[in-house]
This record gives sequence, structure tokens and C-alpha cells, in this order.
Amino acid sequence: MYYTEEIGGTYHINSCEPIEVFYNARIDLERLQYIAHITKIVEDITNENDTSYNVLQLLLNTIYTISETEMDKELVISIFKMRLMSLIGFTPEIRECVSCKTKENITHFSIKNSGLKCENCAKLDKSVIKISEATLYAIKYAIMAPAKKLFSFNTSEESIEELKLIAKLYLDDKLEKTYKLEKFI
Repeated sequence: MYYTEEIGGTYHINSCEPIEVFYNARIDLERLQYIAHITKIVEDITNENDTSYNVLQLLLNTIYTISETEMDKELVISIFKMRLMSLIGFTPEIRECVSCKTKENITHFSIKNSGLKCENCAKLDKSVIKISEATLYAIKYAIMAPAKKLFSFNTSEESIEELKLIAKLYLDDKLEKTYKLEKFI
């Protein structure tokens, strides 16, 4: 609960009480590093006084997952990035090949064309990344899963690496900025 008062057309917070303090993030520098990374991205894509409930929900769920679970942090960040891109209007095509519209033999993700590509169409695109079937399902899940179940899956190391690369390149390309995980030490 917080209390505000209007002074000269702006609101000022007089007091507040935390709902969740994310204690594990406060005592673990690595967890804090990942949280700082995602909050920087959210800070860049949101504006003061905008109603961004879905982005806030994603941010809080991601912070909770990083702070309170042992889920692979690279997977969490990758899921966060793919879902965030969808929430702000950069949803990649995940139902069919973005070029020929086939649903068969989907084996690549195109950064340039914002979506999946079949084996044949991928030959003509230098921005494609070959993906495994597990990565294909992870991308689809990250975009379509209910918010409360977003972080309720795991995948192989190979798939995490593919998803990490795709999520980073896709976010950087669409936001026209390079985001790096900053080291604190």
C-alpha cells in the first residue's frame, strides 16, 4: 500500500510498503546482474505514465523467477526477451514460414523477416539461424504461454544456446540497440 498526494499537478509518494523484497536477489550478485539487465531493457521501452500492465507483469514474474528459483538464468532472460518483443508489437511469425507460408520443414529463425522459415526459404536469407525442434517449441511457448506459466518449462543446453542467440539478436535488431549483460565485478 502506498499513499500519494498531489502537489502542483504532480503526485508525490509519501510512504509505501513492499509486497515482495526478492531477498535472494539482494544477496546474490549474479541474480542481481540479470535483474539489472532486464530492468534496463524495460526502462528503455516504457514511458512514464504509460499503462503497461503486461510489461510490468512480465518484469515482476521474471524478477521472481530469477530471484526465487534455480531455473537457468540464460533461459529465463531469453524467454523474457521473446515475450517482451511480442508484448510491444514485434511478435515474430511462429505459425508458418514467413516467406512461403508452409507449415512443413520449419528449421530456421529469420531475424530480418521476423519469424520462422522453412529449409528452402532459409537458403535465400543470410539472417537466419538454424534451430532445433526443441528451440522451435521454446520460441512458440515463450510467445503464447499464459503469463503465470511462462517459466514453467525447461529445455536442453543446445536449445538454450540457440534461444539465447535468437532472443538477443532479435531484441537488439528490433530495438536498434545492443544490450549486454553488464558484469558488476
